[in-house]
Amino acid sequence: MTVILSGEHAGALRQALDVLTRGGLVAFPTDTVYGLGALISHESLDVRAAIDQLYLVKERDPIKAIAVLIGRLSDLARVASEMNPAASRLAAYFWPGALTLVVGRRPDLPPNLSQGATIGVRMPDHPLALELLRLSGPLAVTSANLSGRPSCVTAAEVFDQLGGRITLILDGGVTPGGQSSTVVDCTGREPLILRSGPISAEEIHSVL
Repeated sequence: MTVILSGEHAGALRQALDVLTRGGLVAFPTDTVYGLGALISHESLDVRAAIDQLYLVKERDPIKAIAVLIGRLSDLARVASEMNPAASRLAAYFWPGALTLVVGRRPDLPPNLSQGATIGVRMPDHPLALELLRLSGPLAVTSANLSGRPSCVTAAEVFDQLGGRITLILDGGVTPGGQSSTVVDCTGREPLILRSGPISAEEIHSVL
């Protein structure tokens, strides 16, 4: 059974945190599209099993990496092993916002987040997402839709695709962006745009 709960409900965030700490999945709005999140760190939870559920629920290819969302810059150290000058400059300018940075990952992150030595990380510009992330800490997050289906911009759209597969959907209305984030690989000599999105190549190059 999947519950849809208004993000304005007094106990919404605490209920979401309870679901996450029991290994469940929570869908919530971001500044781009609705995301589906699982904990990546918890003292009494097998977080690898929770992350595996992201792949199963979405019917996602397990070789595809899952990004991590953070709610504050200080949490970046819990995810990234290093931030080169280009990555640091882009984060300072565009976060919170619709930019995912691919950086070196900490070796103690759950291995099923990505198969390589890198991880995508982002800080979304959405008040409900930021509140949740500041309570939970970094979350493994992928778009809240079935693989190959359109991304969702409302809680109802999430329910249509994932209803009965996940525990909780936080309803924050229509997401303002409606388009998945721009992804930039910052691990090479020069930053490389892996996916076009709301932040243009021109904007990125102008900051760098």
